[in-house]
Amino acid sequence: MPRLISLPPGSLKPPLVAACLFGCLLLIGSCTPTEERAPSPPTPPEAPPPRPQVPVAQTPGVPALVQKVEIRRTSFGVPHILGETLESAAFALAWVMMEDYREEVPRQLLVANGRWAMVSGRVGIERDYAGRLAHEYAIEVFPLFPPDVQEMLEGFAAGVNYFIEIHAEGLPEWVTPGFTPQDVAAKDLRVWDQGAVLEFRRSRQSSGDRRSPGEATGEEVDPDVGSNAWAFGPERSSSGNAILVRNPHLTYTSGYYEAHLTVPGALNFYGDFRLGGPFGIIGGFNDRLGWSTTNNYGDSDQIYALSKNPEDSDAYLFDRTSVAIQTRPVTVDFTDTDSLGRATREFRFTPLGPVLFETSDTLFVLKTSTLRQYRLGEQWLRMMQAQSLEEWKSAMRIRAKYSSNFTYADADGNIFYVWNASMPLLPHEPSDGEPLFAGGMEDVWTELYPWDDLPQLLNPKGGYLQNSNDPPYYTNLNEPLLPEDYPPNFPEPRLRFRSQNSLELVHTNQLLSLEDVVELKHSMKMILADRVKDDLVRAVQARDPESEVAEAVELLAGWDNRAARESRGATLFELWASKYFSLADPDGAYRERWSRDDPTRTPRGLGDEEKAVEAFEWAIEEAKTRFGSWDVTWGEVHRIRAGELDIPVGGCPSGLGCFRVIGFSDDEDGKYRARTGDAWVLAVEFGEKPRAYSVLVYGNTNQERSPYFYDQAEIFANNHLKPVAYTEEEIRRDLVESYHPGQERIR
Repeated sequence: MPRLISLPPGSLKPPLVAACLFGCLLLIGSCTPTEERAPSPPTPPEAPPPRPQVPVAQTPGVPALVQKVEIRRTSFGVPHILGETLESAAFALAWVMMEDYREEVPRQLLVANGRWAMVSGRVGIERDYAGRLAHEYAIEVFPLFPPDVQEMLEGFAAGVNYFIEIHAEGLPEWVTPGFTPQDVAAKDLRVWDQGAVLEFRRSRQSSGDRRSPGEATGEEVDPDVGSNAWAFGPERSSSGNAILVRNPHLTYTSGYYEAHLTVPGALNFYGDFRLGGPFGIIGGFNDRLGWSTTNNYGDSDQIYALSKNPEDSDAYLFDRTSVAIQTRPVTVDFTDTDSLGRATREFRFTPLGPVLFETSDTLFVLKTSTLRQYRLGEQWLRMMQAQSLEEWKSAMRIRAKYSSNFTYADADGNIFYVWNASMPLLPHEPSDGEPLFAGGMEDVWTELYPWDDLPQLLNPKGGYLQNSNDPPYYTNLNEPLLPEDYPPNFPEPRLRFRSQNSLELVHTNQLLSLEDVVELKHSMKMILADRVKDDLVRAVQARDPESEVAEAVELLAGWDNRAARESRGATLFELWASKYFSLADPDGAYRERWSRDDPTRTPRGLGDEEKAVEAFEWAIEEAKTRFGSWDVTWGEVHRIRAGELDIPVGGCPSGLGCFRVIGFSDDEDGKYRARTGDAWVLAVEFGEKPRAYSVLVYGNTNQERSPYFYDQAEIFANNHLKPVAYTEEEIRRDLVESYHPGQERIR
């Protein structure tokens, strides 16, 4: 049995720690997890016949791919790409992303393949080490990609290059053509579980280098980053069709891109693509099925301590044998004021995984199921092409996408949920982030928990599925899953306010139309207020408040616990909550803590009334200072602002328990600017043909001069979604312009 290892203070060598840490960001180990291969790709049905092509004259220098694809833009700039081949469709996808995001696309590619420091200077060096390793791996595995995956990567790279060649004068000097399919592939090879590293680094702050991976790369954890997902089966749908809702929460600079790709006989998919490649598909639908993702936070890593060979500093002892440590130098070029520089760092690997830390006698190695997952593009493509639940599951069994729950619905009336983590089958107890000593293979995990045995539900009682980033056990209250049925390295049960709000909304017998679901999605209820507001009002009133405090608590008592634009009392409560939870003991802030015995109604009540009253009096004064009054409406101070746009919006941060999540940052005038939360929202019903609504809050571009910049924000602020044009008839009816890449647009 492996034993826990404790690191004595100061035992790590700082330079080597830093080198190994950054090297491991995208490190590729040589020990491959058990992998279940999918059967042959499914054959999708024939897509609608293509519209008549816009005539294009063949001119020298124009890629042949231009002739094979047409871009049709409908309202709000949504591109519907009709290609003869997958390569031409990917070519056009790159083109429209470049039209709408300009240099952001090549920036992401340069970061992915380790060349960003040539633009950004020294600040990009550490990230580029990881990118160089990823790019080397992309070159290595590219021949292993199926032909259709290679075809799409080649087409995307060609589309980026062609746009740069034509529009060079309107782009920064550092944006130059020459991107390769391997550059694009490198973007999908970021398979490192940085959360596990961060946790380990924090637990070892007294030893050596104190920086965490987030601190080293300038990344921060956003409390309002997450997602919601719903699926309703025929028994809950007024039409008898299954309904799916996709609702991710990422920053408004995260680069969701709404697009529709059609290649007759090969692909017909509408979804949210991510900038910089053809395979960053987080959710969407085809003629027969669709899916949504929510982060699952599975612990797929284990850190093992290996004894160095005392006679050879470049080897360790394992199974009574000396095993060589591989040392690989990585070189990064960077700009330094007016000159060029070059930095080289060495990285250490073992067959078990990358070396995170090293002392004089011990290696600390990360063994994780997330390494060498080069089949992500293949998995996404097979999922997009799937025409049935079984075909879709076959794609899922590739297991290259490991960090998400998947919620699914289809035209056959199925709804399905899977907690899609790649969990190791441990031969030892979980170590809670502590390294374990391993003397041989019997001490380390070698297989993954089978995909078909993961927590999952198919067509559960009550006809609904929901997930809001919490563990899978309360996906459906009629059929709760039991943690005891799974290995001890699976997550402990938890149900936070956002998930409880979600369950309140869907755990009913109400029959819902697609329009009802859209309305339900925009619920403004704030669960924290439901749990503690009455206690707060009683505590303040029990002290016989006078004048302003008495008036303010009366306002709070009459507030409907919603974060709608017109709500009065919501802003005062938000200020109170921020102060109260900073004053109260975290273990005693609630009268009752969360309990598995009452998972949907706890925590509740105030645990420290004195601090609660103190925080309320503070909130009154703070509101007057910031906003001039404590009875402002929520929308007066919570705004969507971009360019000349400045409009009120409802919704609140996740910690307050809103299902409609919006995270805000302080603006210069003291008001709050929406910065994250509900971004790309999709609701789709699977009838004879899919019928859908969507909204992309910040629009399909980051170019302020574009008519599509934040053009959907007002739709969202008004609690609506826009109709999706999916069929050829719908596209023709909503057509704004059509063109070939590089050719004149026809409106």
